[in-house]
Amino acid sequence: MMRIKRFLLLFIITIFIIYPFNAVAASTPAKDEVIYTTLSSSGEELDMYVVNSFEVKEPGEFVDYGEYSSVKNLTDLSDISNEGDEVSFTASEDSFYYQGNLDNKPLPWEFSIRYQLNGKELEPEEMLGQDGHFKLEIESSANEDVDPIFFDNYLVQISITLDGGLYQNIEAEEATIANAGKNKQVTFTVMPEQEENFLLEADVTDFELEAIEITAVPSSMSIDSPDIDGVTDDFETLADATAEIDNGVGELVNGITELNSGVSSLREGSGDYQEGINQVSDGSDELMSGSQSINRALQTMKDSIDQDVEAGDFSTLQDGLKQMAEGLKDASEGLTELQQNYENAYQAVEDAIDNIPTHQISEKDIEALVHSGADAEVIDKLVETYEAAQTAKGTYQQVREAFAAVSPTLEEVSNAQNEIATSLETIADQIAAASEGIDIQEGLKELQEGLTALSDNYTDFHGGLEEYTSGVEELSHAYQDLHNGIVELEDGTAELEDGAGELHEGTTELADSTSDLPDQMQDEIDEMINDYDKSDFEAVSFVSEKNENIQSVQFVIKTEGITKDEQEEDEEVAEEEKSFWQRLVDLFK
Repeated sequence: MMRIKRFLLLFIITIFIIYPFNAVAASTPAKDEVIYTTLSSSGEELDMYVVNSFEVKEPGEFVDYGEYSSVKNLTDLSDISNEGDEVSFTASEDSFYYQGNLDNKPLPWEFSIRYQLNGKELEPEEMLGQDGHFKLEIESSANEDVDPIFFDNYLVQISITLDGGLYQNIEAEEATIANAGKNKQVTFTVMPEQEENFLLEADVTDFELEAIEITAVPSSMSIDSPDIDGVTDDFETLADATAEIDNGVGELVNGITELNSGVSSLREGSGDYQEGINQVSDGSDELMSGSQSINRALQTMKDSIDQDVEAGDFSTLQDGLKQMAEGLKDASEGLTELQQNYENAYQAVEDAIDNIPTHQISEKDIEALVHSGADAEVIDKLVETYEAAQTAKGTYQQVREAFAAVSPTLEEVSNAQNEIATSLETIADQIAAASEGIDIQEGLKELQEGLTALSDNYTDFHGGLEEYTSGVEELSHAYQDLHNGIVELEDGTAELEDGAGELHEGTTELADSTSDLPDQMQDEIDEMINDYDKSDFEAVSFVSEKNENIQSVQFVIKTEGITKDEQEEDEEVAEEEKSFWQRLVDLFK
């Protein structure tokens, strides 16, 4: 008996030594998971099952994990065990498939689907058989209750098949639309880590809609950086052109600053000139009144000299001549002072006008500014102010002779009054001398002749003076308009200088932002590629984190179709009639 027991013990030990892995597989086989999910037509999850496939290299017994409500062998007729979250099965060398049904397992994405017909949101069943303008809105977002690894790394495609006999004028801006026989295939794509809201519109007759198909697969393609040398060369050219525009605008700003400074000086000088010409105009009445008085006095003296001779008293005449001479000298001094003030004012205006820059801004320069992206309103102000400045400069050139003639005329009038005063003083002195001489009659005769000539000449002078004062008054009134224009010009150039400064700030900012545009573009491309390059993604199990050696995980999602009852029944029958191999082929569609 003892020998038999020892023999049995040695036999069991030998069996375990020779077949150490017969009860448990030598290694976990590579596994693929395909998650099939059905949604309602509005996007709510209805049911889910997983088809698990294994690449078995060595036959044995294996364990898989998942909280399945039930499991089904899809490979052969052998039983598989499902206890707790463990699924045990025996597989020979080849591929092995089994299906596990999941209850209340949420997808990594949430889908919200809404339907409108003729602008009214309806339940899809209410729209069956109706005609009108159809809108379908699909919103895809992350399910916060699920591991984000799938949302962050998976590409989602939403495909809608539209019957070409029912749907016309299909519009879907963010989709690709392809022909599928007589139907149209509309496909939306959701990139990893993105949430999207898609809209499809069409005109429909006798509304029906097949199931919406959604697939989610890893975005595991490797993306090579494209050759953008040609593009970066263009951007470098753009950056250089932007820098040149900025430099040009900088020079323009400097020119506008000079223009504004010159216009400010012009306004100050114009103000002085206006004040001086107004003084001349205001003094013209007094000047004319005094000249009229002198003219009348000379006439009176000429007419009354015979009476003074008969009386023999020439003191009154002598005093009158001296007083008249003093008045003319005072008037001459006033005109001299006025002439000096006018000359100063005129010189200020002359300098200010000359300080207006003569820069020529061509239509090409203006067009370059317009295409630089600068503020159009600032450019319009620049052009308007430039034209106004040039107009003011041109207008002044036309009236410069009139302005220049005022000062010499004032000087001539002043000198003429001095000469008349000197003549009157000489006549008074001659009267005094004649009154003491022997031949007084002959002296008086000469005096009378001199007064007659003086009176006649002064009458001509008075007429010329009257024409001069009229011209000064007209010039004063006309210059008021010119001065107002200069004031407006200064306001415009000041505003233009501010606007040009803002423009320069903008072009400088643009030049700075585009100076390294090629590098920025390359960085953006690299960042974009990194965002969507998921080639280093390693698959994990959707069913259980205990599962290892996961090769791939895919999601196949369908909504319920919105079709008439008869067609729905036909589809259900057709679905039931599918063989195992047909369902197996469906896994790879």
